[in-house]
Amino acid sequence: MASRLLNRFPTLNNTAQHILSLPFLRSTVASPFLLHSRLYSEDVSSRVPNRSSLNQVELAKFSSIADTWWDAEGPFKPLHVMNPTRLAFIRSTLCRHFQKDPYCARPFEGLKIVDVGCGGGILSEPLARMGATVTGVDAVEKNIKIARLHSESGPETANIEYCCTTAEKLVEEQREFDAVISLEVIEHVADPAEFCKSLAALTVSNGATVVSTINRSMRSYATAIVAAEYILHWLPKGTHQWSNFLTPEELVLILQRASITVQEMAGFVYNPLTGQWTLSDDISVNFIAFGTKNSQ
Repeated sequence: MASRLLNRFPTLNNTAQHILSLPFLRSTVASPFLLHSRLYSEDVSSRVPNRSSLNQVELAKFSSIADTWWDAEGPFKPLHVMNPTRLAFIRSTLCRHFQKDPYCARPFEGLKIVDVGCGGGILSEPLARMGATVTGVDAVEKNIKIARLHSESGPETANIEYCCTTAEKLVEEQREFDAVISLEVIEHVADPAEFCKSLAALTVSNGATVVSTINRSMRSYATAIVAAEYILHWLPKGTHQWSNFLTPEELVLILQRASITVQEMAGFVYNPLTGQWTLSDDISVNFIAFGTKNSQ
């Protein structure tokens, strides 16, 4: 189902070449409805990024609510509710790629996975329980303290390696992982192209990269910002900036520039009657992409 979404990009390589040659992309000022020129301005030939993708305003924002990561009814409630659906996609794609049994209790046994932008560890912990050797990294020190404290409550999660650092610094340390996962993070970084470049550098050849974010569409503005932040109060006001969202096409292109080929994509759709999220072909708001790193 989800893999059919890639049929929307049947001539992706040719399209990318054409889009990147358009004159407006050479300007540093572009409408939010146009592809952002900054997404395509980086040279990905070097393994070590030459500048940080951190956004200090976003770091301060999440630091102020770090104590609520494990409050299932708090500011991070949407992520808690979405987590089983995110994990279903990750389990399915990684098991298929690494030829693991998705029905066994610990399908990720033997895999090294890094959770970039791990927050309080709400994704890192289930990955560890599924058998992975997990490293969780976050630039907010309070997040890492909360994650470490919570992981100590269970034997399967006590060995998670939590580090207050950035993806760029891990690259400088020449760390590599079988799978690199970064969910709901890229819309909060200063430079998505630089960030994806770091994710790719952390991924072993033929390894997997999983990224999720929010589409920059009018529907996402209505639901993810107006409804979620100002009407339903699911998220603190100002959590998201609509202009920082990426369209699926943009994400595919910047990952391609970083030597990551997107193989599968799916949307997350919320059912207000059941209060649950499900995987869907609808990528108009929340979506997730699985890609593989090209062989060197």
